[in-house]
Amino acid sequence: MSEASYVADLIDQEDDFDRWYVDVIQKAELADDAPVRGCKVIRPYGYGLWERMAARLDARIKATGVENAYFPLFIPKSLLEREAAHVDGFAPEVAWVTRGGNHELPEPWAVRPSSEAIVCPSFAKWVQSYRDLPILLNQWNSVVRWEERPRAFLRTLEFLWQEGHTCHATAAEAAARARQMLDVYQAFYAEDLAIPVVPGVKTEAEKFAGALRTYTVEAMMGGKHWALQAGTSHSLHDHFGRVFGIQFLDRDGERRFAFNTSWGLSHRAVGAVIMVHGDDAGLKLPPAVAPVQVIVVPIWRTAAELGPLEAAVARITERLRPVARMKVDWRDDRSPGYKFNEWELKGVPIRLEVGPRDVVADQAVLVRRDTREKLTVPLANLAEAVVSTLESIQAGLFAAASQTLAERMVPVENRAELSRRAAANAGWSLAHWCGGARCEAAVKAETKATIRCIPRDVPDERGHCIVCDRPSERRVIFARAY
Repeated sequence: MSEASYVADLIDQEDDFDRWYVDVIQKAELADDAPVRGCKVIRPYGYGLWERMAARLDARIKATGVENAYFPLFIPKSLLEREAAHVDGFAPEVAWVTRGGNHELPEPWAVRPSSEAIVCPSFAKWVQSYRDLPILLNQWNSVVRWEERPRAFLRTLEFLWQEGHTCHATAAEAAARARQMLDVYQAFYAEDLAIPVVPGVKTEAEKFAGALRTYTVEAMMGGKHWALQAGTSHSLHDHFGRVFGIQFLDRDGERRFAFNTSWGLSHRAVGAVIMVHGDDAGLKLPPAVAPVQVIVVPIWRTAAELGPLEAAVARITERLRPVARMKVDWRDDRSPGYKFNEWELKGVPIRLEVGPRDVVADQAVLVRRDTREKLTVPLANLAEAVVSTLESIQAGLFAAASQTLAERMVPVENRAELSRRAAANAGWSLAHWCGGARCEAAVKAETKATIRCIPRDVPDERGHCIVCDRPSERRVIFARAY
């Protein structure tokens, strides 16, 4: 493949958004196919992006009083089957281990699809008194769900995530914790990933198996403007406490069952960043999580120009290392134009071009990935200019995504209008719904759009269900999902 075609031949989003997504992941070296069905190899650039996401989210989680722990990958079948709704919800997705070494296992082990069934028995051992509560734990791990239609970062057989598990003395405390963690996810997406999300509650049909209530943050993707379930938090009430015997002596001397929550956010967030911010030239990474925030591209033609250029780049490096994650592209087997396109494809927020004339003038040319604006900056002011530009890019990406969300989430008044919007990938539809499962299922069967959530921040508004015309107290979000 030629130098030019590898970087330049990226299909336009409007022509085929699904192919654009696959191609940009391959060409930007985020991930690659694995020799295992349904799995992906996350390459260093993609893993560097996930690492920075995880670090920032981990700090936010710990700031709420949560500690990290680790529980086993394998769950005995008898434990998983204790909670009928939970195992039924995961049954089609569970992978089983039936043999260890040369021996058949006396009891199959599930490869964790989620860890409630392995965490709760430990809680039952650790909790004796109200003084042992709350327990606030999180773990970073991978889980396995037998995905029939794998897609890098969005739906893979094995995926990376964090899953939080907490145990409380009262239902009110557990519910408050579930809502608190949803707020953590919303802030993480908005402030770190520059992605606006809509918080809300899942319907009974869409909630987590075994939960009393599931809270969600939903993000609007580019291209088709479909919805992505970006993170969920579950109030489990005392259901798992009863199933797994998590009991404690309360202040009044009575034995009670504990109340639980669980919540998780996966490397699906990487897919969200790709689809929300990317354009026809490739990725646009938020500076807060970009593995490389500044790429320096030296430009020279002769050996005589190289020495002074190296000295200038050394001064640039000295100024920028303390304020930004930077890299210098010294490759001599690639043209400057190829490098420009490649780093643009990889979404690096700032490119610095330095040539012989810039060396003489003691300056660099700063190019923004988001707007492609070019600025000539004296080296004496470079650190300050880079910091302010990174802040501007982060804010600009959030503003652009927020505008798209506002423009593409619109009220609809009838079923036909919702169907037209879903077929045209026009965005999200705010429609009245009576609360009935039959009406919810009817819309899904007709349009493939589901109720993404009952949005928290949309005010109550009386109307009539778009399916059955019965009274409705508020609008919900209908959209197709990735």
